Amino acid sequence: MGTHAPAHGGSQHADHPEPTTFWSKYVFSVDHKVIGKQYLGIGVFWAVAGGLMAYVFRWQLAWPETPVPAFGWVPEPYMYEGVVPPEFYNSLVTMHGTIMVFFAAMPILLGAFGNFVLPLQVGAPDMAFPRLNMLSVWTLGVASLVLLSSFFVEGGAAAHGWTGYAPLSADPIYTGVGLGGTLWLLALALEFVSFLMGGVNFLVTTINMRAPGLSFWRLPLFVWMEVTASVLFLLSVGPLVAAAVMLMLDRTIGTAFFLPDRGGDALLWQHLFWFFGHPEVYVIMLPGIGIVLEIMPVFSRKPIFGYRAIIWATIVAGALSFIVWAHHMFVSGIDARLATPFSITTILISVPFAVMVFAMIASLWGASITLTTPMLFALGMLAAFIVGGVTGIPLGTAATDIYLHDTYFVLAHFHYTLFPAAILGGLAGLYYWFPKMFGKQLDEGLGKLHFWLTFVSYNCIFIPLFTVGIAGHHRRIYNPYEYEFLKPFQPTHQFVTWAAVVLVLTQLILLVNVVRTLVAGKKATDNPWNANTLEWATASPPPHGNFPNGVPQVYRNPYEYSVPGAAEDWTPQTAPRNAA
Repeated sequence: MGTHAPAHGGSQHADHPEPTTFWSKYVFSVDHKVIGKQYLGIGVFWAVAGGLMAYVFRWQLAWPETPVPAFGWVPEPYMYEGVVPPEFYNSLVTMHGTIMVFFAAMPILLGAFGNFVLPLQVGAPDMAFPRLNMLSVWTLGVASLVLLSSFFVEGGAAAHGWTGYAPLSADPIYTGVGLGGTLWLLALALEFVSFLMGGVNFLVTTINMRAPGLSFWRLPLFVWMEVTASVLFLLSVGPLVAAAVMLMLDRTIGTAFFLPDRGGDALLWQHLFWFFGHPEVYVIMLPGIGIVLEIMPVFSRKPIFGYRAIIWATIVAGALSFIVWAHHMFVSGIDARLATPFSITTILISVPFAVMVFAMIASLWGASITLTTPMLFALGMLAAFIVGGVTGIPLGTAATDIYLHDTYFVLAHFHYTLFPAAILGGLAGLYYWFPKMFGKQLDEGLGKLHFWLTFVSYNCIFIPLFTVGIAGHHRRIYNPYEYEFLKPFQPTHQFVTWAAVVLVLTQLILLVNVVRTLVAGKKATDNPWNANTLEWATASPPPHGNFPNGVPQVYRNPYEYSVPGAAEDWTPQTAPRNAA
């Protein structure tokens, strides 16, 4: 944690020539900026697919006995009472969760922004291992094709829930899904390999390729969050890889690791999955928080409050994330003497995140706030994230979790933790770094309309689901009409579904904004936001090698805004101390 950073050396980065052909520049590129855009394309594709799946099963919940032929979707011989058949409904629910967590949130927050921004923010010409970087995104591409193909095999896509609980996932007999479930497992394994390669690149690039003067205590908080997320993924994914191998053997050659009727242990899968699954929540959450922490000081013209406290809180949260997984097991017969310590650690992990939230609020206090589109999405993320944190407390307590477990309360809480980080944080990052990525400035009017419709419709979806969950409505119910006590909540389901329609349609505003900007938008300056970090010290978009005038020299912390005596209210990291 010294004050000096290593200079770039030949052993740290094998330079590669600027590509000259279409294939080497845009397809098989080793440039971190192009690879970041490839990750972004994959993530956006799956986000759209996963969002449309949610719309379909929400329609089923709102109007569960609507005959499909009324919509003209299927021929008369396949008529049944419901928007989609029950088996396909289970597949949609399974694939929606899988896609949004592993194939949308991770590629966008880690793959896209991590790849594009992190090397720029540390002053590096590229990633430490450019060819490994290319292999990582192509591995994700293969994983995407495998997952997509699972919809078209006999029996359809996986239908056992996105967590893959055994024995439903261990034996095709239980779900009637054969090859689809196996392809689901293979796609996840390939995706994990992809991000293992990416995590190694992030760590080595940050440690070995920082610009001169860029100590660890001068790194932007986004870099800290990406590095911490990479460490969490690298340390937690191993047990799940082992579990995935065992599950694949159960499905293919007849072993019985997770089949109780043949001597296996179904709960073993749950333990191994959630030992990875809970750190995975923070693998997604931390980069989203990091994006917001980059945006807030820029548009408040004020330094981040508690910079070092945020870093230590991030490290503590990462460490605690490995000892909270069993709160997912409170209804699985866990011994009460073991449930209590996991309740305590679960509640304790809210403390470091509270530190981050209070630091954000303190950073806004007394600031000169400019409500640009990136800032609106950042503030929206903060507000929604607070709701997610508060509603997590009762779920971390065994006594209340026993009642709320697997209800719509859990679903709403989960979406108030991941949606703010992955969607609101991701959109904040897109609006903020779009000028640097594409050299064009998105329209602010359309951007603000996009924010307000997204934020309002999102809250209209998930706030009512808290009340439905408290009333005892379990998730993954195909037809609520079959339960007399759920019938009064059908108007709530219908309201939530119309809000989901608005949320989906609202994203067309972003599409129009992006296409119009790329075709005929205003050219962005190198530093349109007057920001301090190193990505704004080069052209928009950055050229090959990022810094044509040589590796920048860093003299300052990343958030020195409104420095007394300075000529401007922003002071770049590259400005010498005597220039203040």
